[in-house]
Amino acid sequence: MRQVHIRVDDELYNELNSYSEKNELSMQDCVREAVAYYMSDVKKKKNTGKEKKFTFIDLFAGIGGMRIAFDRAGGQCVYSSEWNKYSQQTYFANFGEQPEGDITKVNAEDIPDHDILVAGFPCQPFSIAGVSKKNSMGRATGFEDKTQGTLFFDVCRILKEKRPKAFMLENVKNLCSHDKGRTFQVIRESLDELGYEIFYKVLDGQNYVPQHRERILIVGFDRERYGDKIDFEFNLTPRVPKPVMRDILDEEVADKYTLSDKLWTYLQNYAAKHRAAGNGFGYGIAPLDGVSRTLSARYYKDGSEVLIAQEGKNPRRLTPRECARLQGFPDTFKIPVSDTQAYKQFGNSVVVPLMGEVAKLIVDEIDRLDKEGAEWKQVI
Repeated sequence: MRQVHIRVDDELYNELNSYSEKNELSMQDCVREAVAYYMSDVKKKKNTGKEKKFTFIDLFAGIGGMRIAFDRAGGQCVYSSEWNKYSQQTYFANFGEQPEGDITKVNAEDIPDHDILVAGFPCQPFSIAGVSKKNSMGRATGFEDKTQGTLFFDVCRILKEKRPKAFMLENVKNLCSHDKGRTFQVIRESLDELGYEIFYKVLDGQNYVPQHRERILIVGFDRERYGDKIDFEFNLTPRVPKPVMRDILDEEVADKYTLSDKLWTYLQNYAAKHRAAGNGFGYGIAPLDGVSRTLSARYYKDGSEVLIAQEGKNPRRLTPRECARLQGFPDTFKIPVSDTQAYKQFGNSVVVPLMGEVAKLIVDEIDRLDKEGAEWKQVI
């Protein structure tokens, strides 16, 4: 990070000070955010008019894994939202655009029109009590009743207001069983009520990166626009040859990534304790010619789920760059934050090439549906 000293007049200073207090930001973060938004606007104006196959928005954007996937499929991102300030820094460093902050405070009508909505929304429990009461009284409940107070509600209200041609939502595999299946039931009912035909499947990233990482993808197409002609399948083409761990490792790694004697002893004792109790918990040494366990946001704590064996030394954790590769990010992707923040960010991100394959399938289906619709109008 570099420092820039600026002078502002009293009126502008008061405006900045008021904004920083209202949003609980330091003056430094407030000014940085203002400059980032300004530069984002400059870039967007430069990109205006450039030919793209489709437009999309990037909600709960994280560090932009989904954006890379849909960019590669020929899209133009017209809006992004991410509340975490460190993720915003990484996003800006790589895309030159500052994501808008808290999506719950954004009016849906202010979001630009778009063809595809993309969101990796957090999984939250829904309140079933109020819905059950209304059902017992014979009163219908809509998505606003069922999803209010969750971040999924914000996805729904944007879908309702902007009616994109399609959407893709990403979440953890356990979404299907979360809260005894009620969460996923509410999600399906809400999307159906909004007039979208949905398709979903749990997909594993290990066909594209050397990591066992299962995530559920929910894809939807607008029934009001396309009627009953929608026919979507997750027909993916795995990479050949299948990637393995040694493909993503650096030849030379700093000593700071090697586990200390104290931490390595702790992890071994912890694993032995759980083995004795009949549990499978413990550290994981990644096979060089195989795939690793799932990288998580807690990786910064001890790196235990994905360790690399070293001859004559304690195992080591992955470097942030290796974590980026494990998720399929290109080596040109900039990492402007600390190791701790980088581990959190990549652990929370997506397998980029897997998302890219699904993005292409969505775009192909939209193209097919739009073409059939145009041909049908010509017949009429």
